[in-house]
Amino acid sequence: MRILVVEDEPLLAGAVAEGLRGAAHAVDVVHDGGAALERAGVHDYDVVILDRDLPVVHGDDVCRALTGSAPRVLMLTAAADVDDRVAGLTLGADDYLPKPFAFTELLARVAALGRRTRPAAPPVLERAGIRLDPHRREVHRDGRYVPLSRKEFAVLTELLTAEGAAVSAERLLEKAWDENADPFTHTVRMIILKLRRKLGDPPIVVTDPGVGYRIP
Repeated sequence: MRILVVEDEPLLAGAVAEGLRGAAHAVDVVHDGGAALERAGVHDYDVVILDRDLPVVHGDDVCRALTGSAPRVLMLTAAADVDDRVAGLTLGADDYLPKPFAFTELLARVAALGRRTRPAAPPVLERAGIRLDPHRREVHRDGRYVPLSRKEFAVLTELLTAEGAAVSAERLLEKAWDENADPFTHTVRMIILKLRRKLGDPPIVVTDPGVGYRIP
């Protein structure tokens, strides 16, 4: 998924982002509400992890602005009483997590929110002899284990989720890379080449010139 972390504590924001990247998500980080609204207006995020007490634009106002748009909002706050949680949900947040929190719980809540942003997908993706288990982060082709990097895994997930339809390089960049990726490089093409090599023969990832990549 493409995730935006909005947290004014740099150490916490960095730790959350690194953990999410370790789970093969593309993550952008900002430290104030104004920057959050700017990024959300540019990128197609699946989930926004939003601290409530933010500088420039308060987290409450960011949440109100995002209500009804594509990303799901997981609100974070140091206040843990019930009234505060109710207030956050009333603003339009999809979920609420008080600080301090266990990262495993954050990851599980993000995954649950991500499932709401797309049509329901099976717990294991299978197509053309490929079996991808997103929870164990394992890939097999015709019973053979295929070790993949985080980016290779993320790209393969997008291709399998498309169910045979072509996925553009721009879509792959949007979903599998963060904003530091250079859209003018051959990054996507190189990952596709590595995927083809690791998945083995016969080649399974098809290129549709001018359209994108697909697994028929």
